[in-house]
Amino acid sequence: MKIALDAMGGDFAPANPVAGAVLALREYPEITLALVGDETRVRAELAKHDVRGLESRFEVIHASQVVEMNDSPVESVRRKRDSSISRSVDLVKEGAAEAVVSAGHTGAAVASAVIKLRTLPGIERPGIATVLPTETNLFVLMDAGANIDATPRHLVDYAIMGSIYSRQVLGFENPRVGLMSIGTEDAKGNELTKETFTLLGSCGVNFKGNVEGHDLFENPVEVVVCDGFVGNVVLKTAESLASAIFHWLKTELMRSKLRMIGAWLARGAFKAIKKKTNYEEYGGSPLLGINGICIIAHGSSTPKAVKNAIRVAKEAIEHRINPTIVEYVAKLRPESAA
Repeated sequence: MKIALDAMGGDFAPANPVAGAVLALREYPEITLALVGDETRVRAELAKHDVRGLESRFEVIHASQVVEMNDSPVESVRRKRDSSISRSVDLVKEGAAEAVVSAGHTGAAVASAVIKLRTLPGIERPGIATVLPTETNLFVLMDAGANIDATPRHLVDYAIMGSIYSRQVLGFENPRVGLMSIGTEDAKGNELTKETFTLLGSCGVNFKGNVEGHDLFENPVEVVVCDGFVGNVVLKTAESLASAIFHWLKTELMRSKLRMIGAWLARGAFKAIKKKTNYEEYGGSPLLGINGICIIAHGSSTPKAVKNAIRVAKEAIEHRINPTIVEYVAKLRPESAA
């Protein structure tokens, strides 16, 4: 399977995307990669790595432009048609690649994917599905930032797509779905959540009702549905809190030799928790609902994170996420398949 990598996307591009690509090629022999970006800079990074035996499994495709973080998402698609993210999506559109991975401008990646690839039949808006850990399981948060002005129909689609991803990729046989709100009672929430609550009961997912912020980690379900505004706030708050807690813990443990000894004895537990909360392990988030595979990676992705984002793309292809979504929606809404 061939995956297009936006080699100029991210805070540390092209160094980290290229390094991550080499790691992925070594670990996943079934993939080939198209590294899209400034050819001179990409090849200069490749020269820093031992790619002997890998040469036949990657190619460099030149793109003369880069989408900057202050660029408008839609305007970047129109005015920077030779950008690395635009050219990467073009490869999927043309059938030259099965997926695209980018750690660059999220808005530009979403806009390019929607404009060029369109949405799947029956799906009005795509959503970013981010996997977050709890003590007992993993859950899919959807939408994590693609669509901030969602309708009840969009949230129902997110519940369907998130459930399929949880079942097909994460392995939960009958994933439970919770609707993010300000109370567990049916009547709590705004007009969006109230109407969505009614619709979720008849779309075939394993809907368990409203969930609140503390339920995400204390009483977790496998799929949490919300609009992109709420989802992005939840995601970034969770990321920053995890980082802050480790910083606070380190500061307190360094205050005395006795605490330092205790920390050394418990180092295995600390490493396990750090690994569980480390975004690098999860790699990237699929933009579900588009007619192709698009993985959105963290802007500060390390080579390991890029490698794992490529793994997420590989898994989405292997588990036939898009065909499964299309089949489900066609049964739920036969008119969408017409």
